[in-house]
Amino acid sequence: MPEISALFTDFYSLTMAQGYWKRNRESRRDDDRAVFEMFFRYQPFGGGYSIFAGLGTLLESLVNLSFSDEDIAYLKSLGIFEDEFTDYLKTFRFNGSLWAMDEGTVVFPYEPLIRVEGGLIECQIIEGLILNTINFQSLIATKTCRIWLASGKGSVMEFGLRRAQGPDGAVSASRAAYIGGASGTSNTLAGRIFGIPALGTMAHSWVMSFSGEEEAFDYYAAIYPDKTTFLIDTYDTLKSGIHNAIKAGKKLAAKGKNFGVRLDSGDIQYLSTEVRRLLDGAGLNNAFITVSNDLDEHIIETLVKEGAPVNSWGVGTRMVTGGREAAFPGVYKLAARIEEKNVFPVMKFSDNPEKTTNPGIKQVWRLKENNGSAIADILGIDDGTDEPKTGERCCFWHPSADYRHFFQAIETDAQALLKKRIENGAPIDSLPSLAEIKAHAAEELESFDATYKRLLNPHVYKVSITEKLRTMKLELIEKHLGGQGAAAVK
Repeated sequence: MPEISALFTDFYSLTMAQGYWKRNRESRRDDDRAVFEMFFRYQPFGGGYSIFAGLGTLLESLVNLSFSDEDIAYLKSLGIFEDEFTDYLKTFRFNGSLWAMDEGTVVFPYEPLIRVEGGLIECQIIEGLILNTINFQSLIATKTCRIWLASGKGSVMEFGLRRAQGPDGAVSASRAAYIGGASGTSNTLAGRIFGIPALGTMAHSWVMSFSGEEEAFDYYAAIYPDKTTFLIDTYDTLKSGIHNAIKAGKKLAAKGKNFGVRLDSGDIQYLSTEVRRLLDGAGLNNAFITVSNDLDEHIIETLVKEGAPVNSWGVGTRMVTGGREAAFPGVYKLAARIEEKNVFPVMKFSDNPEKTTNPGIKQVWRLKENNGSAIADILGIDDGTDEPKTGERCCFWHPSADYRHFFQAIETDAQALLKKRIENGAPIDSLPSLAEIKAHAAEELESFDATYKRLLNPHVYKVSITEKLRTMKLELIEKHLGGQGAAAVK
């Protein structure tokens, strides 16, 4: 991926950064340190889970983030930034530390996906980059996963380049879709950059450029005998397309080659059934059927349940754009200030309980039963004392700090999900391959009950906080709102 300028941030991040810089200079102190967290508040698509994606892209961008001479000249031209501050930005690099879940992890609302510790200035400047990268790729990975599961974990091809939000959106979407379960992409550039299988068949223009369908199919089959898929709906699927495909296909079969046909319009259930009947009647039982045409998880699930004889699915627009869900609802909030190694937890209050944040430097632990099934994710203070211990029976509370809670016997070692990825601006380990991330996502899904993954009214997975974190939260509420505010959540 191309390097990203540090200007890729919201303008207020830079005005606040100058404010922090001026405060530090006036008080003759180093930049205050802080801890920020990136999390999301609700599941997109009305679903029961999301797939965390974009971390590899983000880490590569962060370690190379800087302001170019052109960037500095632009900031100076705005007339709002002091020359000494823009001189300071000339040497800007991210020198903080970053913790994150493994890319491809199944994730849930309220839990930190990423934790950043560093100077206030650098933490503020990178906010836009973190949210843009993680929100978009997590949205597309989640959408693709829903589609892949709806297909029965079948072959799903990402065909979205021409409908994606610009060149970068198309490339990022291909990467995220592969993590979410797509078997390949039509985006050749993404194939080269990420090593994703590049896939495709033919367009209607190919068929129309010949005098007839049979000639178009024969010529294509002669060039690509081992990878032939005929597009059969250019004129009339059942009256001409499938019959010409059968003629060309029999010539391939005589040479020991297999082929497929693609449907891109019409009633997919009816047409695929009829096409399968005609192919089998011609002795072409191994010929496969691919379908496209504005598919999404709901259409695919219906076709699968009705027994449509489809072997692979080509999904474009509704996969790479998120369909009706415009964005992943990730946010980036301050969780703690650090002054002379003393940690001061902070939290955002709100009239909407779901927008009130959880304070402090936190870890997320995943609890599982002895059979490996995930049962809850727990947020707690990352100080070495708050981790759920095997054999204990613990009380966990709703993350909004209301009265809801449950008791859980800890059967297996709690799995810490946040791991350090960058320390003092330098990456700690090499990044996993995209294939490894994709495999991790598929493995993760297996540990969750089917009720969390269904499209209609999925079961809500428990995300809770420890007694210690809840006490810290109530103390801050008491401090800032008085006894009435704390009493309201006890």
